Amino acid sequence: MNAGETQRRPWIVGVSGASGTPYAAAVLRALLEAGESVDLVVSRASRLTLLDETQISFRDAHWQDDLREWLSRGADGKPGTFETDVDGVRHWSAGDLAAGPSSGSYPSKGMLIVPASTACVAGVALGLSKDLLQRAAGVTLKERRPLVVAVRETPLNGQTLRHLVTLDDAGASVVPASPAFYAGATHIQDLVDFVAGRVLDAAGVEHGLYRRWKGELGGGDATRTT
Repeated sequence: MNAGETQRRPWIVGVSGASGTPYAAAVLRALLEAGESVDLVVSRASRLTLLDETQISFRDAHWQDDLREWLSRGADGKPGTFETDVDGVRHWSAGDLAAGPSSGSYPSKGMLIVPASTACVAGVALGLSKDLLQRAAGVTLKERRPLVVAVRETPLNGQTLRHLVTLDDAGASVVPASPAFYAGATHIQDLVDFVAGRVLDAAGVEHGLYRRWKGELGGGDATRTT
């Protein structure tokens, strides 16, 4: 590593195979807009979900082009909705268990798993480390760094609930992908941004993705903060 690289402290963003790739896109855009560096791990299962939800193939050899196309789309799937500079992103293949985030000595601010499937939740809770996403999450926990798990599934059975309690006991923040309506949502993107904003709240990253509650009823039509 050169001197510049040793100062880089990214947020690791893991994308698992649950439905909800627009949530991941919103979190990634907000992190980059906040000037944060990002290490991205896209699981094999999530690539199938991304293809199904957006018709985008995420390829290791062309990940920058594919990521740029993905982040350009709004939650309604329309391309060209956003323009995002992806120069602050480093991509690691999910099968690369020798990647930087697999080690506790690799500097990071923490990790966000969005969306998190029940299989991913189980793997992290049980310490399976079957791929880089799970391994990086386990490293984040053992190093006592922030881990935010945006679980996206319904209904939740008892086994998954026990796994979530295990993660909570280990210090993770469990953030269900559950949009609220008090922020005055008028578009599907508003609902997506609310969930993404709550993920970032749990990580302590500043953003302006949704209108915050101020203790006043009837404020749902107020102008959203930016």
